[in-house]
Amino acid sequence: MAEQGQYPEYWEADVVLRDGGTGHLRPVSPADAEALQAFHMRQSQSSIYLRFFTYKAKLSGRELKRFTHVDYRNRVAFVITIGSEIVGIGRYDRLDDPSEAEVAFNISDEHQGRGIGSILLEHLAAAARENGISRFSAEVLPENRKMLGVFADAGYEVRRAFDDGVIALDFDIDPTDKSRAVMESREHRAEARSVADLLAPSSIAVIGASREWGTVGYQLMEHIVEGGFTGSVYAVNPEAFELAGMVSYAKISEIPEPVQLAVIAVPYEQVLGVAEECAAAGVKHLLVVSAGFDDGEAGLARQRTLVRQARANGMRVVGPASLGLINTRPDVSLNASMAPALPRRGGLGLFSQSAAIGVLLYAAAQRRQLGLSSKISAGNRADVSGNDAMQYWEDDADTQVVGLYLESVGNPRKFSRIARRLATSKPVIVAKSDVTGLQLPPGHAVRLTQAPKGALDAMLRQSGVIRVDTNEELMDVAQIACSQPLPRGKGLAVLSNSVALGRVLADASGALDLETVHLRTDLELDRGMSVALPLLRDAVAKALADEAVHSAVVTLLPSPGLTTDRIAECLLECAAEADKPVIAVFTGIMDPSHSAEGILAAREPSAGTARTIEGSGAAAGSAAGDGAGGNGADEGGGGRTVRLPAGLPGFSSPGAAVNALSAIVRYTEWAGREHGHFTEPAGVDTDGAHAFIDAQMARVANTELLRLGPEETTELLGYYGVRLLPSLPFSTEDEAVAAADRLGWPVVVKTMDEHLRHRLDLGGVRLNISSPQSLRSNISEMRAALEPYGRFELEVQSMAPSGQGCVLRAIEDPLLGPVLSFGIAGDAVNLLDDWAHGIPPLTDVDIADLVRAPRASRRLFGYQGLPKVDVAALEDVIARLALLKDEHPEIALVEINPVLVSVQGVTVLSADIRLGNPQQRTDSARRAMRD
Repeated sequence: MAEQGQYPEYWEADVVLRDGGTGHLRPVSPADAEALQAFHMRQSQSSIYLRFFTYKAKLSGRELKRFTHVDYRNRVAFVITIGSEIVGIGRYDRLDDPSEAEVAFNISDEHQGRGIGSILLEHLAAAARENGISRFSAEVLPENRKMLGVFADAGYEVRRAFDDGVIALDFDIDPTDKSRAVMESREHRAEARSVADLLAPSSIAVIGASREWGTVGYQLMEHIVEGGFTGSVYAVNPEAFELAGMVSYAKISEIPEPVQLAVIAVPYEQVLGVAEECAAAGVKHLLVVSAGFDDGEAGLARQRTLVRQARANGMRVVGPASLGLINTRPDVSLNASMAPALPRRGGLGLFSQSAAIGVLLYAAAQRRQLGLSSKISAGNRADVSGNDAMQYWEDDADTQVVGLYLESVGNPRKFSRIARRLATSKPVIVAKSDVTGLQLPPGHAVRLTQAPKGALDAMLRQSGVIRVDTNEELMDVAQIACSQPLPRGKGLAVLSNSVALGRVLADASGALDLETVHLRTDLELDRGMSVALPLLRDAVAKALADEAVHSAVVTLLPSPGLTTDRIAECLLECAAEADKPVIAVFTGIMDPSHSAEGILAAREPSAGTARTIEGSGAAAGSAAGDGAGGNGADEGGGGRTVRLPAGLPGFSSPGAAVNALSAIVRYTEWAGREHGHFTEPAGVDTDGAHAFIDAQMARVANTELLRLGPEETTELLGYYGVRLLPSLPFSTEDEAVAAADRLGWPVVVKTMDEHLRHRLDLGGVRLNISSPQSLRSNISEMRAALEPYGRFELEVQSMAPSGQGCVLRAIEDPLLGPVLSFGIAGDAVNLLDDWAHGIPPLTDVDIADLVRAPRASRRLFGYQGLPKVDVAALEDVIARLALLKDEHPEIALVEINPVLVSVQGVTVLSADIRLGNPQQRTDSARRAMRD
């Protein structure tokens, strides 16, 4: 039996189960012998037989030692626990072939069907790959259909053979597109289910409910009850017999039915004790509104204990310091928040972190008459995060637009993956501070970024989200996306009753890449309502009838006798008939009682809002639109019956209106385009690179970086098909001539100093040397020119074809993981910081966008009469570097400078690679919840 190895603590993970509950996964240890015996004795005879092919009432001491003493390399076992009980165990044992291991699982009878076997398989596969194992095998009895299903549904190519009454399985465990898709799908369903349970609980207990008006507990209880919550509500307060007209319980354990959501509003120092009582009572989830966890390291430690305690007992946590949860669906009517009333029902799902930002968002939505589907205030975001919320909203039919205000990003690689998938079907609006990732908000325990400026924004753009700076800008965009059909292009109609106002708005639209194809500034609206409204309706309808017009902005100065309400009704009908977005801008309104901002003529989604409209020259067209308002149309009676949008977005600022509209147009362009594929370039030797890096990591000490030498750099890049142009160092002129003869003439002489080796202007490079005599003289002149800077080693390199120099750089960031940057070599990157950034993995479309993003990239595409270079060859090198960095977090830095791109192809002249001990990435090939 192998000796017990060092316990790999970093393999531990909290996991979300299929039904939305949680468990804790960890490697087995010798201390688990008693718990494992108890687990075995709880199993049915059938389950024991399916696992061991025989029945045994107890495990022997020898068996317990074998199952709990592992070396974490050749023999690995994981257990999943809920509370103190083991509910599942999975293991592998390496076979005679060191690349293969046999796997086996045993899942608690009481917890089967919760996806425990699939999670154990994912983590075993990740550990096996880390230990050099590439294939799993298993023997399963034919009647063990559930375990056969675990293997069959994992996404691997499973081979089967039937022999002597047993089914023998084997499969490669390297991740495939299918296995990744299966894992992400399971993760999505589990996390969506956990949030769904939070937002639609069958029962709620408010712990800390108070009869004292003005206290948090009093308000929470009042808001839940007054909001019309359809489930059971219980008050928990040991000092009160009756609260809000109902019996108050001293402890949650006294409540006569299982509680799905416990709302904790007790003093900070009592929270952990209350959470422990909730776990013992079988509560499913916690909403912690109590604050105080932001008092430095002590508070963070208590917060981590709260989350660890909750997850270990199957509970998710919203908070601490949460503003609460809201769900406006009529069959739920949940207002477990500090909002005084359940907000208007609508299609916007809102996520915020700190309570202060949550208040701002809620107030802005209410002020603008923006209806919500649900709202999650994560507070310190200790557990439930924006990623969880997006998983839920992706499947929620009531949510048409998603808005998130992010003060910190805990798992950006996962955020990027989920947001990218969600944004293909629903607009995702993200308000993000410019310092997000650079400093921690109070109470937030996340990694800080060291990535170059703009990398986090690049990740958001790559994900397809609509990036804004403030909560007001978020609402500007949301009120258009929630109430109107999405625009199908850039074409814009601008209509106004002011020449100056209309032209200013058209100019502003052009600066935002909108195309004003219809401009009318002579609307006569001062002729009385009975005349002005038909004129306005006719003008707007005719503009929208133009196929080149995809949206309209109507900007108006006040006119006597015309109210914003009547104008809004008129424009709303035009938008419904044309199935194109219409935006109103009312400027110059002095009366504070007349609101011009927000959703005007708003309607509840359930109201139907069908209406017959008389013909007035309005454009005919398909009303089976894809807009958030859910438009539809039918012919009937003496006019046209249409289903109106949810309301008309109104603004008082023309600039805010066109800014928001242009953001939505960019989004629809992104959503409508091809997003590319993740493809692996030909000729990549991943296993060779892993072996090479593992060998080098023995030389890495603590936090120091190991800089690879030229030959090592060439070897590592070669595993990914990136070829360095050969170079040879020299000391004497004779050695230089011999090196040139070996490499082939003409050659280049360059200094090996990292700052001067690219500086032709400072004498650090001599080009196109074609003879020994010229080489000797160039070396002499070069040494003289460099003498003011010092004495440097020199090298000879083959002469590359002339081309445009580019720079590729990739780093391992504590927050973002791999970050790849691209720029045009020289002053563009050195002085102007003209970089483009991407977060691997990158699709072929991502790579094409990356190459075209820097302002100086025009030099690659026939700038000033020069021929276009071989961009495809450059993109191939970028794809290889992105894959290298994505697969090897040990590479702290890789810089290729320069990459010469010519008409005929690409030449890599120089590379610098540094290895270091990496942090564990926040998104790996195994499902795990992150702090």
